[in-house]
Amino acid sequence: MSSILSLAAFVGVVLLVASSGAVFKPGDWYRSLDKPDWTPPNWAFPVVWSALYVMIAVSGWRVYEAAGLVAVPFLAYAVQLVLNAAWSAVFFGLRRPGLAFADVLALWVAVAATILLFYPIDAVAGLLLIPYLMWVTAAACLNFSVWRRNPGAFSAAAASG
Repeated sequence: MSSILSLAAFVGVVLLVASSGAVFKPGDWYRSLDKPDWTPPNWAFPVVWSALYVMIAVSGWRVYEAAGLVAVPFLAYAVQLVLNAAWSAVFFGLRRPGLAFADVLALWVAVAATILLFYPIDAVAGLLLIPYLMWVTAAACLNFSVWRRNPGAFSAAAASG
């Protein structure tokens, strides 16, 4: 029973992080931006993120079940969750792509660190985060490309917001 409760706790925390994407949505402003041809279709984002959030929760839960709340690995895990939640608020809410790019680069480092710290404790937990790191890599490239392609859209947003 305690294992089920701990899994529920990890799912709950990850759902809280995911809610940032529900609060700070792309909307018409994002749809109007110039994006590269390799931008994933709009339907892909919620599908991919849903799968990734399940893997993030299960990964944390597996390490918790194997070793408890080990300080350094869970510090990295917490940092990546905070940076993940912050990105939508910064990019879509504040419309600050440069700051969002810095956030996503820090997120990449935090996810990579979490993988490296989780893997020795539970290899599956570490491996579960590799698709997340790959998606964050693509997100960083997309963030940078959109930022560079639309400088006027962001200065106007900052001036009006």
